[in-house]
Amino acid sequence: MAVRALLFDVFGTLVDWRGSLIDHAGTVAGDASADWPGVIDDWRRAYKPATDAVVRERAAGGPWRDLDELQRISLDAVLAARSTDLSDADRAALVQGWRRLRPWPDTAAGLLALRELAITATLSNGHVGLVADLMRFGDLRIDVVLSAQLADSYKPDPAVYLRALELLECEPADAMLVACHAYDLEAADRLGLRTAFVRRPAEWGPGGGDEAPDMIRGLIVVDSLPELADRLR
Repeated sequence: MAVRALLFDVFGTLVDWRGSLIDHAGTVAGDASADWPGVIDDWRRAYKPATDAVVRERAAGGPWRDLDELQRISLDAVLAARSTDLSDADRAALVQGWRRLRPWPDTAAGLLALRELAITATLSNGHVGLVADLMRFGDLRIDVVLSAQLADSYKPDPAVYLRALELLECEPADAMLVACHAYDLEAADRLGLRTAFVRRPAEWGPGGGDEAPDMIRGLIVVDSLPELADRLR
């Protein structure tokens, strides 16, 4: 089971975006009457349609746009739909909250254990600056910050995974994507990467995580990163 490189999805897989952002919104916005769990869930649901739209625009010759810009646009739309008014400063602070997401309890120790076995790298839709800030905030040790930004695209565009492999000088069969989202793992599998699914049942609140994809041959399914390290030894 030896691999040269382990590539980690970040939002949901390494960090708790939902609980962190709900707490951050309550602190930043200070409006106790707002339904912050609902706002945050709607905001996160807008994430993939926004990144998918950029991939389509790029294919037609359009510009790449980073996640801060996409998050601000989608936040404005969510707040308008919910008739929730926030100042520009509060909106900017909420977007910055994506750089201050708490790691899951097993993440730090799991990353250290996995670094003993292979190169460890993020492979996030967050841009490099965002992910670097996030790793520092959570005191997470990883060998290299890679991002969809380096391919001017977003997952699950194959270009994102292939660019990461190119930069790491790694063949697909010698790399493994670690993620808690089925679509991400399915895209990596189609390119020949190995795959590991980490159950995150609290990602969307209790019982709200993805189910492991059932069409990937050789998929490793674990409940934590330390368990994955044990499986790969």
